[in-house]
Amino acid sequence: MALMLALIFLFNFYGQTWSLNGTRPNIVMVMTDAFDGRLTFDPGSKVVQLPFTNYLRELGSTFLNAYTNSPICCPSRAAMWSGQFVHLTRSWNNYKCLDANATTWMDLLERNGYRTKMLGKLDFTSGDHSVSNRVEAWTRDVPFALRQEGRPVTQLVGDVTTVRIKTVDWTNTDTASRWIQQRAASPHQPFALYLGLNLPHPYKTEAFGPNAGGSTFLTSPYWLKKVSTDLISIPKWLPMAAMHPVDYYSTLTKNCSGDFTEEEVRMVRAFYYAMCAEADAMMGQVLSTLRDTGLLNNTVVIFTSDHGELAMEHRQFYKMSMFEGSSHVPLQVVGPGVTSGLQVAQLVSLVDLYPTLLDIAGIPGVGNLSGHSLLPLLSKDSTLSKSQHPDWVLSEYHGCNANASTYMLRSGQWKYIAYADGLSVPPQLFDLTLDKEELRNVATKFPDVQAHLDKLLRSILDYPEVSAAVHLYNKNAFGVWRQSLGANYSQVIANLRWHIDWQKDVSANERAIDAWLHGSS
Repeated sequence: MALMLALIFLFNFYGQTWSLNGTRPNIVMVMTDAFDGRLTFDPGSKVVQLPFTNYLRELGSTFLNAYTNSPICCPSRAAMWSGQFVHLTRSWNNYKCLDANATTWMDLLERNGYRTKMLGKLDFTSGDHSVSNRVEAWTRDVPFALRQEGRPVTQLVGDVTTVRIKTVDWTNTDTASRWIQQRAASPHQPFALYLGLNLPHPYKTEAFGPNAGGSTFLTSPYWLKKVSTDLISIPKWLPMAAMHPVDYYSTLTKNCSGDFTEEEVRMVRAFYYAMCAEADAMMGQVLSTLRDTGLLNNTVVIFTSDHGELAMEHRQFYKMSMFEGSSHVPLQVVGPGVTSGLQVAQLVSLVDLYPTLLDIAGIPGVGNLSGHSLLPLLSKDSTLSKSQHPDWVLSEYHGCNANASTYMLRSGQWKYIAYADGLSVPPQLFDLTLDKEELRNVATKFPDVQAHLDKLLRSILDYPEVSAAVHLYNKNAFGVWRQSLGANYSQVIANLRWHIDWQKDVSANERAIDAWLHGSS
Protein backbone atom coordinates (compact mmCIF):
# COMPACT_ATOMS: atom_id res chain seq x y z
CA MET A 1 0.00 0.00 0.00
CA ALA A 2 2.85 2.40 0.81
CA LEU A 3 4.38 1.82 -2.63
CA MET A 4 1.04 2.42 -4.32
CA LEU A 5 0.51 5.72 -2.47
CA ALA A 6 4.02 6.85 -3.36
CA LEU A 7 3.48 6.00 -7.02
CA ILE A 8 0.16 7.81 -7.10
CA PHE A 9 1.71 10.92 -5.59
CA LEU A 10 4.60 10.97 -8.04
CA PHE A 11 2.45 10.52 -11.11
CA ASN A 12 -0.20 12.99 -10.01
CA PHE A 13 2.55 15.54 -9.35
CA TYR A 14 4.67 15.03 -12.45
CA GLY A 15 2.49 13.21 -14.96
CA GLN A 16 1.43 16.20 -17.05
CA THR A 17 3.82 16.17 -20.03
CA TRP A 18 6.02 13.73 -21.92
CA SER A 19 9.15 15.14 -20.31
CA LEU A 20 10.37 16.63 -17.09
CA ASN A 21 12.28 19.93 -17.23
CA GLY A 22 12.48 19.62 -21.02
CA THR A 23 14.39 16.34 -21.02
CA ARG A 24 13.31 13.33 -23.02
CA PRO A 25 11.74 10.63 -20.84
CA ASN A 26 13.37 7.35 -20.04
CA ILE A 27 11.63 4.26 -21.41
CA VAL A 28 11.21 0.88 -19.72
CA MET A 29 9.40 -2.01 -21.36
CA VAL A 30 8.59 -5.23 -19.51
CA MET A 31 7.45 -7.94 -21.93
CA THR A 32 6.18 -11.19 -20.48
CA ASP A 33 5.60 -14.45 -22.34
CA ALA A 34 2.04 -15.82 -22.53
CA PHE A 35 0.27 -13.31 -20.26
CA ASP A 36 -3.50 -13.16 -20.88
CA GLY A 37 -4.34 -9.51 -21.48
CA ARG A 38 -7.82 -9.92 -20.00
CA LEU A 39 -6.24 -10.12 -16.54
CA THR A 40 -5.33 -6.41 -16.65
CA PHE A 41 -8.93 -5.19 -16.37
CA ASP A 42 -12.19 -6.33 -14.81
CA PRO A 43 -13.56 -8.91 -14.44
CA GLY A 44 -10.38 -10.90 -15.20
CA SER A 45 -8.28 -8.85 -12.81
CA LYS A 46 -10.30 -10.11 -9.84
CA VAL A 47 -9.29 -13.78 -10.14
CA VAL A 48 -5.68 -13.25 -9.05
CA GLN A 49 -3.84 -10.61 -7.04
CA LEU A 50 -1.72 -8.61 -9.48
CA PRO A 51 -0.91 -5.49 -7.46
CA PHE A 52 1.46 -3.94 -9.96
CA THR A 53 -0.71 -4.34 -13.05
CA ASN A 54 -3.43 -2.85 -10.84
CA TYR A 55 -1.10 0.09 -10.07
CA LEU A 56 -0.49 0.59 -13.77
CA ARG A 57 -4.23 0.54 -14.42
CA GLU A 58 -4.80 3.19 -11.74
CA LEU A 59 -1.82 5.38 -12.54
CA GLY A 60 -1.66 5.01 -16.31
CA SER A 61 -3.65 3.86 -19.32
CA THR A 62 -4.83 0.33 -20.05
CA PHE A 63 -5.80 -0.89 -23.52
CA LEU A 64 -8.84 -3.12 -23.38
CA ASN A 65 -8.45 -4.50 -26.90
CA ALA A 66 -4.74 -5.09 -27.54
CA TYR A 67 -3.71 -8.02 -29.72
CA THR A 68 -0.65 -9.90 -30.78
CA ASN A 69 0.17 -9.83 -34.49
CA SER A 70 0.96 -13.55 -34.36
CA PRO A 71 0.09 -15.83 -31.43
CA ILE A 72 3.47 -17.45 -31.01
CA CYS A 73 6.73 -16.25 -29.48
CA CYS A 74 9.21 -15.36 -32.22
CA PRO A 75 6.88 -14.02 -34.98
CA SER A 76 5.00 -11.92 -32.43
CA ARG A 77 8.20 -10.40 -31.13
CA ALA A 78 9.45 -9.89 -34.68
CA ALA A 79 6.38 -7.75 -35.33
CA MET A 80 6.90 -5.76 -32.12
CA TRP A 81 10.61 -5.13 -32.72
CA SER A 82 10.25 -4.32 -36.44
CA GLY A 83 6.90 -2.54 -36.42
CA GLN A 84 5.81 -4.64 -39.40
CA PHE A 85 3.22 -7.37 -39.89
CA VAL A 86 4.72 -10.84 -40.02
CA HIS A 87 3.88 -11.43 -43.70
CA LEU A 88 5.99 -8.39 -44.57
CA THR A 89 9.05 -9.73 -42.73
CA ARG A 90 8.18 -13.34 -43.65
CA SER A 91 8.38 -14.37 -40.01
CA TRP A 92 6.63 -17.67 -40.57
CA ASN A 93 7.42 -19.64 -37.42
CA ASN A 94 9.64 -19.74 -34.34
CA TYR A 95 12.63 -20.66 -36.52
CA LYS A 96 12.05 -18.16 -39.36
CA CYS A 97 11.86 -14.56 -38.15
CA LEU A 98 13.93 -11.38 -38.52
CA ASP A 99 17.47 -11.25 -39.82
CA ALA A 100 20.06 -10.56 -37.16
CA ASN A 101 20.80 -7.15 -38.67
CA ALA A 102 17.17 -5.96 -38.77
CA THR A 103 16.68 -2.41 -37.48
CA THR A 104 14.63 -2.32 -34.28
CA TRP A 105 13.17 0.62 -32.43
CA MET A 106 15.87 0.08 -29.80
CA ASP A 107 18.51 0.63 -32.50
CA LEU A 108 16.92 3.94 -33.42
CA LEU A 109 16.73 5.05 -29.80
CA GLU A 110 20.44 4.33 -29.41
CA ARG A 111 21.32 6.21 -32.60
CA ASN A 112 19.37 9.19 -31.28
CA GLY A 113 21.12 9.57 -27.96
CA TYR A 114 19.51 7.01 -25.67
CA ARG A 115 21.55 4.72 -23.45
CA THR A 116 20.04 1.29 -24.17
CA LYS A 117 19.92 -2.12 -22.52
CA MET A 118 18.15 -5.34 -23.53
CA LEU A 119 17.84 -8.10 -20.93
CA GLY A 120 16.15 -11.48 -20.75
CA LYS A 121 14.10 -13.13 -23.46
CA LEU A 122 14.48 -11.42 -26.85
CA ASP A 123 13.53 -14.14 -29.34
CA PHE A 124 12.88 -12.23 -32.55
CA THR A 125 15.63 -13.41 -34.93
CA SER A 126 15.83 -16.55 -37.04
CA GLY A 127 17.55 -19.78 -36.10
CA ASP A 128 16.29 -20.50 -32.59
CA HIS A 129 13.90 -22.96 -30.91
CA SER A 130 13.91 -26.74 -31.04
CA VAL A 131 14.19 -28.98 -34.09
CA SER A 132 10.80 -30.46 -33.16
CA ASN A 133 9.21 -27.03 -33.19
CA ARG A 134 10.41 -26.18 -36.68
CA VAL A 135 9.69 -29.62 -38.18
CA GLU A 136 6.15 -29.57 -36.80
CA ALA A 137 5.64 -26.17 -38.45
CA TRP A 138 7.10 -27.28 -41.77
CA THR A 139 4.98 -30.45 -41.92
CA ARG A 140 1.65 -28.99 -40.80
CA ASP A 141 0.14 -29.69 -44.25
CA VAL A 142 0.97 -33.39 -44.07
CA PRO A 143 -2.33 -35.29 -43.61
CA PHE A 144 -1.55 -36.77 -40.22
CA ALA A 145 -2.28 -35.51 -36.73
CA LEU A 146 0.35 -36.51 -34.19
CA ARG A 147 0.45 -35.35 -30.58
CA GLN A 148 3.31 -32.86 -30.36
CA GLU A 149 3.05 -31.79 -26.73
CA GLY A 150 2.81 -33.36 -23.31
CA ARG A 151 -0.59 -33.41 -21.69
CA PRO A 152 -0.97 -30.20 -19.62
CA VAL A 153 -0.16 -30.89 -15.97
CA THR A 154 0.45 -28.93 -12.77
CA GLN A 155 3.37 -29.13 -10.35
CA LEU A 156 3.61 -27.57 -6.89
CA VAL A 157 7.11 -26.82 -5.56
CA GLY A 158 8.48 -25.31 -2.37
CA ASP A 159 6.28 -23.98 0.43
CA VAL A 160 4.54 -20.78 1.51
CA THR A 161 7.92 -19.02 1.77
CA THR A 162 9.13 -19.97 -1.73
CA VAL A 163 8.96 -16.80 -3.80
CA ARG A 164 11.55 -17.08 -6.55
CA ILE A 165 10.48 -19.97 -8.77
CA LYS A 166 11.57 -18.84 -12.24
CA THR A 167 15.16 -18.08 -11.26
CA VAL A 168 16.35 -16.97 -14.70
CA ASP A 169 13.67 -14.29 -14.77
CA TRP A 170 14.48 -13.12 -11.25
CA THR A 171 18.18 -12.95 -12.15
CA ASN A 172 17.40 -10.77 -15.15
CA THR A 173 15.07 -8.61 -13.05
CA ASP A 174 17.83 -8.12 -10.48
CA THR A 175 20.22 -7.14 -13.29
CA ALA A 176 17.64 -4.67 -14.60
CA SER A 177 17.33 -3.12 -11.13
CA ARG A 178 21.09 -2.71 -10.82
CA TRP A 179 21.29 -1.18 -14.29
CA ILE A 180 18.58 1.35 -13.39
CA GLN A 181 20.51 2.25 -10.23
CA GLN A 182 23.62 2.84 -12.33
CA ARG A 183 21.66 5.07 -14.70
CA ALA A 184 20.48 7.18 -11.75
CA ALA A 185 24.09 8.15 -11.24
CA SER A 186 24.20 9.54 -14.81
CA PRO A 187 20.86 11.31 -15.13
CA HIS A 188 21.76 13.58 -18.04
CA GLN A 189 21.33 10.92 -20.73
CA PRO A 190 17.90 9.33 -21.24
CA PHE A 191 17.82 5.54 -21.21
CA ALA A 192 15.72 2.76 -22.69
CA LEU A 193 15.52 -0.60 -20.94
CA TYR A 194 13.84 -3.75 -22.24
CA LEU A 195 13.25 -6.66 -19.84
CA GLY A 196 11.93 -9.88 -21.39
CA LEU A 197 10.45 -12.45 -19.01
CA ASN A 198 9.79 -16.13 -19.67
CA LEU A 199 6.87 -16.24 -17.27
CA PRO A 200 4.03 -17.10 -17.29
CA HIS A 201 4.92 -19.46 -20.15
CA PRO A 202 4.49 -23.11 -19.02
CA TYR A 203 7.62 -25.00 -18.03
CA LYS A 204 9.24 -27.78 -19.98
CA THR A 205 7.86 -31.18 -18.98
CA GLU A 206 11.10 -32.95 -18.11
CA ALA A 207 9.48 -36.41 -17.93
CA PHE A 208 9.03 -36.34 -21.71
CA GLY A 209 12.75 -36.13 -22.42
CA PRO A 210 15.07 -33.62 -24.13
CA ASN A 211 12.60 -32.79 -26.93
CA ALA A 212 9.71 -32.06 -24.56
CA GLY A 213 7.62 -28.96 -24.97
CA GLY A 214 6.31 -26.71 -22.22
CA SER A 215 3.21 -28.33 -20.76
CA THR A 216 3.84 -28.01 -17.00
CA PHE A 217 2.15 -25.23 -15.05
CA LEU A 218 4.45 -24.85 -12.07
CA THR A 219 4.27 -22.65 -8.99
CA SER A 220 4.61 -22.59 -5.20
CA PRO A 221 2.02 -22.25 -2.42
CA TYR A 222 3.20 -18.66 -1.95
CA TRP A 223 1.88 -17.66 -5.37
CA LEU A 224 -1.04 -20.06 -5.43
CA LYS A 225 -2.57 -18.34 -2.42
CA LYS A 226 -2.80 -15.16 -4.54
CA VAL A 227 -5.46 -16.87 -6.68
CA SER A 228 -9.16 -16.69 -5.80
CA THR A 229 -10.06 -20.24 -6.75
CA ASP A 230 -13.77 -19.60 -6.27
CA LEU A 231 -13.62 -17.03 -9.08
CA ILE A 232 -11.93 -19.34 -11.59
CA SER A 233 -14.27 -19.98 -14.50
CA ILE A 234 -14.44 -23.44 -16.05
CA PRO A 235 -14.55 -22.85 -19.81
CA LYS A 236 -17.22 -24.48 -21.92
CA TRP A 237 -16.03 -26.76 -24.71
CA LEU A 238 -17.58 -27.72 -27.99
CA PRO A 239 -17.76 -31.47 -28.62
CA MET A 240 -14.74 -32.59 -30.64
CA ALA A 241 -16.99 -33.46 -33.57
CA ALA A 242 -18.40 -29.92 -33.63
CA MET A 243 -15.02 -28.17 -33.66
CA HIS A 244 -13.72 -26.22 -36.62
CA PRO A 245 -11.22 -28.49 -38.43
CA VAL A 246 -8.21 -26.31 -37.55
CA ASP A 247 -9.25 -26.14 -33.90
CA TYR A 248 -9.73 -29.92 -33.91
CA TYR A 249 -6.19 -30.37 -35.23
CA SER A 250 -4.84 -27.97 -32.60
CA THR A 251 -6.60 -29.76 -29.76
CA LEU A 252 -5.32 -33.13 -30.91
CA THR A 253 -1.71 -32.08 -31.55
CA LYS A 254 -1.60 -30.26 -28.20
CA ASN A 255 -2.54 -33.56 -26.54
CA CYS A 256 -5.83 -32.21 -25.18
CA SER A 257 -8.27 -34.59 -26.87
CA GLY A 258 -8.42 -36.94 -23.88
CA ASP A 259 -10.66 -36.67 -20.84
CA PHE A 260 -10.11 -33.95 -18.25
CA THR A 261 -11.91 -33.63 -14.96
CA GLU A 262 -13.29 -30.26 -13.94
CA GLU A 263 -10.75 -30.19 -11.12
CA GLU A 264 -7.86 -30.76 -13.53
CA VAL A 265 -9.01 -27.82 -15.65
CA ARG A 266 -9.47 -25.63 -12.59
CA MET A 267 -5.97 -26.45 -11.32
CA VAL A 268 -4.30 -25.72 -14.67
CA ARG A 269 -5.99 -22.33 -14.66
CA ALA A 270 -5.15 -21.68 -10.99
CA PHE A 271 -1.49 -22.53 -11.48
CA TYR A 272 -1.34 -20.36 -14.59
CA TYR A 273 -2.78 -17.38 -12.71
CA ALA A 274 -0.24 -17.97 -9.92
CA MET A 275 2.55 -17.84 -12.51
CA CYS A 276 1.12 -14.52 -13.70
CA ALA A 277 1.32 -13.25 -10.11
CA GLU A 278 5.04 -14.09 -9.99
CA ALA A 279 5.62 -12.21 -13.25
CA ASP A 280 3.68 -9.26 -11.84
CA ALA A 281 6.05 -9.16 -8.85
CA MET A 282 9.06 -8.90 -11.17
CA MET A 283 7.52 -5.88 -12.84
CA GLY A 284 6.86 -4.53 -9.37
CA GLN A 285 10.55 -4.76 -8.52
CA VAL A 286 11.37 -2.66 -11.60
CA LEU A 287 8.79 -0.04 -10.60
CA SER A 288 10.14 0.01 -7.04
CA THR A 289 13.68 0.56 -8.29
CA LEU A 290 12.55 3.44 -10.48
CA ARG A 291 10.77 4.98 -7.50
CA ASP A 292 13.69 4.50 -5.10
CA THR A 293 16.16 6.08 -7.53
CA GLY A 294 13.93 9.08 -8.24
CA LEU A 295 13.64 8.14 -11.91
CA LEU A 296 9.98 7.15 -11.96
CA ASN A 297 8.69 10.67 -12.54
CA ASN A 298 10.50 10.90 -15.89
CA THR A 299 10.13 7.34 -17.14
CA VAL A 300 7.50 5.86 -19.43
CA VAL A 301 6.82 2.25 -18.39
CA ILE A 302 5.17 -0.17 -20.80
CA PHE A 303 3.88 -3.59 -19.78
CA THR A 304 2.87 -6.13 -22.43
CA SER A 305 3.28 -9.72 -23.66
CA ASP A 306 4.02 -11.54 -26.89
CA HIS A 307 0.73 -13.48 -26.74
CA GLY A 308 -1.69 -14.96 -24.23
CA GLU A 309 -2.39 -18.45 -22.88
CA LEU A 310 -5.55 -20.51 -23.47
CA ALA A 311 -5.23 -22.32 -20.12
CA MET A 312 -7.73 -24.98 -21.21
CA GLU A 313 -10.17 -22.66 -22.97
CA HIS A 314 -11.45 -24.32 -26.15
CA ARG A 315 -9.96 -27.60 -24.91
CA GLN A 316 -6.43 -26.29 -25.49
CA PHE A 317 -3.48 -24.85 -23.65
CA TYR A 318 -0.60 -22.82 -25.05
CA LYS A 319 -1.21 -20.26 -27.79
CA MET A 320 -1.20 -20.74 -31.64
CA SER A 321 -4.86 -19.74 -31.82
CA MET A 322 -6.89 -16.63 -32.56
CA PHE A 323 -9.23 -17.21 -29.63
CA GLU A 324 -9.10 -14.42 -27.04
CA GLY A 325 -7.08 -16.31 -24.44
CA SER A 326 -4.28 -16.76 -26.97
CA SER A 327 -4.40 -13.53 -29.01
CA HIS A 328 -5.44 -10.86 -26.47
CA VAL A 329 -2.37 -9.31 -24.83
CA PRO A 330 -1.87 -6.84 -21.98
CA LEU A 331 -0.85 -3.31 -22.89
CA GLN A 332 -0.47 -0.77 -20.12
CA VAL A 333 1.45 2.49 -20.26
CA VAL A 334 2.30 4.83 -17.40
CA GLY A 335 4.53 7.87 -17.23
CA PRO A 336 4.74 11.62 -17.70
CA GLY A 337 2.05 12.79 -20.09
CA VAL A 338 -0.01 9.59 -19.88
CA THR A 339 -3.60 9.98 -18.77
CA SER A 340 -4.16 8.31 -15.40
CA GLY A 341 -6.91 5.75 -14.93
CA LEU A 342 -7.77 5.70 -18.63
CA GLN A 343 -9.20 2.55 -20.20
CA VAL A 344 -8.82 2.69 -23.98
CA ALA A 345 -11.29 0.69 -26.07
CA GLN A 346 -9.52 1.35 -29.39
CA LEU A 347 -8.30 -1.78 -31.17
CA VAL A 348 -4.49 -1.84 -31.15
CA SER A 349 -1.70 -4.37 -31.66
CA LEU A 350 1.98 -4.88 -30.93
CA VAL A 351 3.15 -3.27 -34.19
CA ASP A 352 1.86 0.01 -32.76
CA LEU A 353 4.63 0.05 -30.16
CA TYR A 354 7.42 0.87 -32.64
CA PRO A 355 5.98 4.23 -33.80
CA THR A 356 4.78 4.96 -30.26
CA LEU A 357 8.27 4.61 -28.81
CA LEU A 358 9.75 6.83 -31.52
CA ASP A 359 7.05 9.39 -30.76
CA ILE A 360 7.81 9.32 -27.04
CA ALA A 361 11.52 9.84 -27.74
CA GLY A 362 10.87 12.65 -30.21
CA ILE A 363 12.41 10.73 -33.10
CA PRO A 364 11.02 11.38 -36.60
CA GLY A 365 8.90 8.54 -37.93
CA VAL A 366 10.28 6.01 -40.39
CA GLY A 367 8.52 4.58 -43.42
CA ASN A 368 7.10 1.12 -44.04
CA LEU A 369 5.66 0.63 -40.57
CA SER A 370 2.47 -1.36 -40.13
CA GLY A 371 1.53 0.27 -36.84
CA HIS A 372 0.40 3.70 -35.68
CA SER A 373 1.51 5.73 -32.70
CA LEU A 374 -0.60 5.29 -29.60
CA LEU A 375 0.42 8.68 -28.23
CA PRO A 376 -2.80 10.44 -29.27
CA LEU A 377 -4.79 7.80 -27.40
CA LEU A 378 -2.67 8.13 -24.25
CA SER A 379 -1.73 11.77 -24.04
CA LYS A 380 -3.17 14.52 -21.88
CA ASP A 381 -2.47 16.84 -24.84
CA SER A 382 -5.87 17.43 -26.39
CA THR A 383 -4.34 18.87 -29.58
CA LEU A 384 -3.14 15.45 -30.74
CA SER A 385 -5.46 13.84 -33.28
CA LYS A 386 -7.11 10.67 -32.02
CA SER A 387 -8.68 9.76 -35.37
CA GLN A 388 -5.63 8.49 -37.28
CA HIS A 389 -5.68 4.95 -35.88
CA PRO A 390 -7.46 2.32 -38.04
CA ASP A 391 -10.54 0.60 -36.62
CA TRP A 392 -9.16 -2.91 -37.14
CA VAL A 393 -6.24 -5.10 -36.09
CA LEU A 394 -4.59 -7.95 -37.96
CA SER A 395 -3.07 -11.12 -36.56
CA GLU A 396 -1.76 -14.06 -38.57
CA TYR A 397 -0.32 -17.45 -37.77
CA HIS A 398 1.76 -19.84 -39.89
CA GLY A 399 3.44 -22.16 -37.37
CA CYS A 400 2.96 -25.51 -35.67
CA ASN A 401 -0.22 -26.91 -34.07
CA ALA A 402 -2.41 -25.35 -36.77
CA ASN A 403 -2.74 -27.09 -40.12
CA ALA A 404 -3.52 -23.97 -42.17
CA SER A 405 -2.28 -20.41 -42.31
CA THR A 406 -4.67 -18.39 -40.17
CA TYR A 407 -5.66 -14.73 -40.45
CA MET A 408 -7.64 -12.84 -37.83
CA LEU A 409 -9.27 -9.46 -38.36
CA ARG A 410 -10.84 -7.70 -35.40
CA SER A 411 -13.19 -4.88 -36.33
CA GLY A 412 -15.91 -3.48 -34.11
CA GLN A 413 -17.80 -6.27 -32.38
CA TRP A 414 -16.57 -8.86 -34.88
CA LYS A 415 -13.70 -11.28 -35.03
CA TYR A 416 -13.24 -12.77 -38.49
CA ILE A 417 -10.86 -15.70 -39.01
CA ALA A 418 -9.92 -16.80 -42.52
CA TYR A 419 -7.70 -19.73 -43.47
CA ALA A 420 -5.34 -20.86 -46.21
CA ASP A 421 -6.65 -19.80 -49.65
CA GLY A 422 -10.03 -18.65 -48.36
CA LEU A 423 -11.79 -21.57 -50.06
CA SER A 424 -10.45 -24.93 -48.88
CA VAL A 425 -11.03 -24.24 -45.16
CA PRO A 426 -14.26 -22.58 -43.93
CA PRO A 427 -13.93 -19.24 -42.13
CA GLN A 428 -15.09 -18.39 -38.62
CA LEU A 429 -16.95 -15.30 -37.47
CA PHE A 430 -17.65 -14.41 -33.85
CA ASP A 431 -19.72 -11.60 -32.36
CA LEU A 432 -17.65 -10.83 -29.26
CA THR A 433 -20.40 -8.67 -27.80
CA LEU A 434 -22.87 -11.57 -27.64
CA ASP A 435 -20.45 -14.50 -27.59
CA LYS A 436 -17.47 -13.71 -25.40
CA GLU A 437 -16.57 -17.41 -25.15
CA GLU A 438 -16.34 -17.69 -28.97
CA LEU A 439 -18.43 -20.85 -29.21
CA ARG A 440 -20.87 -19.80 -31.96
CA ASN A 441 -19.43 -19.44 -35.44
CA VAL A 442 -21.94 -17.19 -37.24
CA ALA A 443 -20.17 -16.93 -40.61
CA THR A 444 -23.07 -18.57 -42.45
CA LYS A 445 -25.67 -16.64 -40.43
CA PHE A 446 -24.23 -13.25 -41.41
CA PRO A 447 -22.85 -13.71 -44.94
CA ASP A 448 -22.85 -9.96 -45.63
CA VAL A 449 -20.67 -9.31 -42.57
CA GLN A 450 -18.37 -12.18 -43.53
CA ALA A 451 -18.06 -10.88 -47.10
CA HIS A 452 -17.36 -7.32 -45.91
CA LEU A 453 -14.66 -8.41 -43.48
CA ASP A 454 -13.08 -10.75 -46.02
CA LYS A 455 -12.90 -7.87 -48.50
CA LEU A 456 -11.30 -5.67 -45.84
CA LEU A 457 -8.82 -8.43 -44.98
CA ARG A 458 -7.85 -8.82 -48.65
CA SER A 459 -7.31 -5.06 -48.91
CA ILE A 460 -4.70 -5.37 -46.15
CA LEU A 461 -2.94 -8.44 -47.55
CA ASP A 462 -3.44 -11.00 -50.29
CA TYR A 463 -3.81 -13.84 -47.83
CA PRO A 464 -4.16 -16.68 -50.37
CA GLU A 465 -0.85 -15.55 -51.86
CA VAL A 466 0.78 -15.37 -48.43
CA SER A 467 -0.49 -18.87 -47.62
CA ALA A 468 1.00 -20.18 -50.86
CA ALA A 469 4.35 -18.58 -50.03
CA VAL A 470 4.36 -20.23 -46.60
CA HIS A 471 3.44 -23.59 -48.13
CA LEU A 472 6.35 -23.35 -50.56
CA TYR A 473 8.75 -22.24 -47.81
CA ASN A 474 7.71 -25.19 -45.62
CA LYS A 475 8.45 -27.70 -48.37
CA ASN A 476 11.77 -26.16 -49.28
CA ALA A 477 12.95 -25.77 -45.68
CA PHE A 478 11.96 -29.32 -44.78
CA GLY A 479 13.65 -30.67 -47.89
CA VAL A 480 16.92 -28.93 -47.06
CA TRP A 481 16.77 -30.18 -43.45
CA ARG A 482 15.99 -33.73 -44.54
CA GLN A 483 18.84 -33.79 -47.02
CA SER A 484 21.25 -32.50 -44.35
CA LEU A 485 20.52 -35.57 -42.20
CA GLY A 486 21.36 -38.12 -44.87
CA ALA A 487 20.98 -41.66 -43.56
CA ASN A 488 20.05 -40.40 -40.09
CA TYR A 489 16.75 -38.89 -41.27
CA SER A 490 14.44 -41.74 -40.25
CA GLN A 491 15.93 -42.00 -36.78
CA VAL A 492 15.86 -38.25 -36.13
CA ILE A 493 12.32 -37.61 -37.30
CA ALA A 494 11.02 -40.59 -35.34
CA ASN A 495 12.40 -39.19 -32.08
CA LEU A 496 10.96 -35.70 -32.12
CA ARG A 497 8.19 -34.60 -29.75
CA TRP A 498 5.64 -36.69 -31.65
CA HIS A 499 7.65 -39.89 -31.14
CA ILE A 500 4.91 -41.77 -29.25
CA ASP A 501 2.35 -41.41 -32.04
CA TRP A 502 4.98 -41.68 -34.77
CA GLN A 503 5.99 -45.16 -33.61
CA LYS A 504 2.43 -46.43 -34.04
CA ASP A 505 2.89 -46.54 -37.83
CA VAL A 506 6.35 -45.42 -38.90
CA SER A 507 5.99 -46.45 -42.54
CA ALA A 508 2.63 -44.70 -43.02
CA ASN A 509 3.96 -41.48 -41.51
CA GLU A 510 7.07 -41.48 -43.70
CA ARG A 511 4.93 -42.18 -46.79
CA ALA A 512 2.61 -39.30 -45.89
CA ILE A 513 5.57 -36.93 -45.72
CA ASP A 514 6.96 -38.21 -49.01
CA ALA A 515 3.61 -37.72 -50.74
CA TRP A 516 3.34 -34.17 -49.41
CA LEU A 517 6.94 -33.27 -50.18
CA HIS A 518 6.88 -34.50 -53.74
CA GLY A 519 3.26 -33.69 -54.54
CA SER A 520 2.20 -30.82 -56.76
CA SER A 521 -0.02 -29.11 -54.19
